[in-house]
Amino acid sequence: MTERRLNPDKLLQRVKKEEHQETRGKLKIYLGAAPGVGKTHEMLTDALEDKSRGLDVVIGVAESHGRKEIEAILSKFEILPKQTVDYHGKQLLEFDIDAALNRHPALILLDEMAHSNIPGLRHKKRWQDIKELLERGIDVYTTLNVQHIESLNKTVAQIIHAPIKETVPDFMLELADTIELVDIPPDALLKRLQEGKVYYPEQAALASDHFFRKGNLIALREIAFRIMANRVNTEVLLYRQDLGIKHIWPTKEKILVCVGSRPESLKLIRTAKRMADSLQAEWIAVYVDTPFIKSREDKKHRAIENLRLAEQLGAETKMLVGSDIIQELMNFAREENVTQIMIWKHVYKRWRDLIFRSLADEIVRNSGEIDVYIMTGTRVENLHQERKPITRKIFPWKTYAISIGIMCLATMINCLLYPYLNASNLIMVYLLGVTFVSLLGDMGASILASILSVTAYDFIFILPYHSFTLENIEYAFTLLVMLIVSLVISQLTLILHRQALNARLNEKQTSSLYKLSRKLSSTRGITNLLKVGIDCIADAFNSDVLALIPQQDHLVIQVRSKPKKGIGPSSLDEKEQGVAQWVYDMGEKAGLGTDSLSFSNSLYLPLLGTQGSIGVLKIYPADPDFLSSPDQIHLLETSVNQLAKALEVDSLQV
Repeated sequence: MTERRLNPDKLLQRVKKEEHQETRGKLKIYLGAAPGVGKTHEMLTDALEDKSRGLDVVIGVAESHGRKEIEAILSKFEILPKQTVDYHGKQLLEFDIDAALNRHPALILLDEMAHSNIPGLRHKKRWQDIKELLERGIDVYTTLNVQHIESLNKTVAQIIHAPIKETVPDFMLELADTIELVDIPPDALLKRLQEGKVYYPEQAALASDHFFRKGNLIALREIAFRIMANRVNTEVLLYRQDLGIKHIWPTKEKILVCVGSRPESLKLIRTAKRMADSLQAEWIAVYVDTPFIKSREDKKHRAIENLRLAEQLGAETKMLVGSDIIQELMNFAREENVTQIMIWKHVYKRWRDLIFRSLADEIVRNSGEIDVYIMTGTRVENLHQERKPITRKIFPWKTYAISIGIMCLATMINCLLYPYLNASNLIMVYLLGVTFVSLLGDMGASILASILSVTAYDFIFILPYHSFTLENIEYAFTLLVMLIVSLVISQLTLILHRQALNARLNEKQTSSLYKLSRKLSSTRGITNLLKVGIDCIADAFNSDVLALIPQQDHLVIQVRSKPKKGIGPSSLDEKEQGVAQWVYDMGEKAGLGTDSLSFSNSLYLPLLGTQGSIGVLKIYPADPDFLSSPDQIHLLETSVNQLAKALEVDSLQV
């Protein structure tokens, strides 16, 4: 079934994106596995069609490499004059971005997106020229080979056994409105190379001995296909989310693993990892925390540890909160377009399966078009599983005292109303009192209020007075219904209260992320960016934050947030300095809540750029328990990555 109701949050994001796209130019990238596949020819052909429809099209840069068919097409366009730059006594021609901005065409063609500009120009890279043109409202067509994508730099270098110096950051591909794959078979490309349609003869001979080997071309072609497949898969997912489509489109295998606190989840996770590798599929590990049943802290901790194992094995992890585990799992699976669900089913006696609800059976019953894989076994204890000591919580006497006080107040009000109202109407006052107690957010206090309300009503307002004996058996039914209704009201109120708290927390953190993005986009300078970034992170996660930047072979504190809990001295001690240096060198998080250098009372996260670590953030949370949630960690890492990206872009603009 297709649900056409749009998600309000998704709709808001879509509206904001469309508003931004109205002022920003559109970017189309012609992607190829290697030079010579026909990217420039395809770009010029499409631009010629646009020009025939009356669009103002000019050429900024388009390389013909001596090919007459390309030169013939170029003659049909207006070509912007290039600027002459003196470089080591040589006069070289480069793209003139100021001339392009003054001309301000509707569409401009810029070949070779990864090209490095001659030193002394406004931007170091051509992709930066393209980014500025887009921000000024000019559409751009450009070409790119897969070996120049930053995230694939090392992968391609291993294939072709040569370093790739010119790269384009991945976010430029994310900016693209359209990416068109231009492809020809390796044999056809090698033939074009021999015919001189790719490079000049002397260059072609050298290229055929190194880059243009058939094995290299096959591997690069596969990478190009994967890039396009991932992008198309993302577009499908966004389309389904925008239109609220619930049924599964099995365009790509995706596995969801149901993780719990039991040690059997470890076997389930490892099996899912092997299955995902064999299918070359994405996989997600999910744990559902039910707010109306306060699970023991040690169980929740073990479930989160299982999620961390899944994350280490390459899974995306998610912790959901909901009153109905089945509904939460199935809604999430359909939203993420999951094709397979993996779950563990414990083998019990047959009579137990008939009486108690089986999670695995319910998932099968509600799975619809999603395949379900069930692993079975008996319940076993993991004697080797390390359990961290659980701090015993102090009994919430204050909450219980307030509960008793509210019930006493409700009883006093009923005593005043009793001469004027029928006794059955007094039940409403007690139910109102139970609702107020439920807003305190404590399950035990809510149950106590329900029992006290029934007891007080029976003892004071039902004949015989001041006795628990019932004169009429009908009153027993009334008291039973009153107890059930009060318990249901307390449970529902408690669920709504906790869901409201979670919603407010998520809204606060999401708005903080949006605020961070907006402020970073309008800020320049390393120190200013760090100040804006750590202040937003500190407010969102109620933490003290330090930013450490390398200077003269060691890390120094560059910026610190306004203290919330007291972050200690402005200089780190020897151990903390060692943790920060390890994080900077290794590019991995460490400290509180991690498996590396966990003796520290702070979490250290690297500021990772495309060329390595830029710096380190030290985060000292007021509440260390916030690190127990994978969603919180992911949101924090997203904020830190956004800050790192802004710092790197700012350094490239200099």
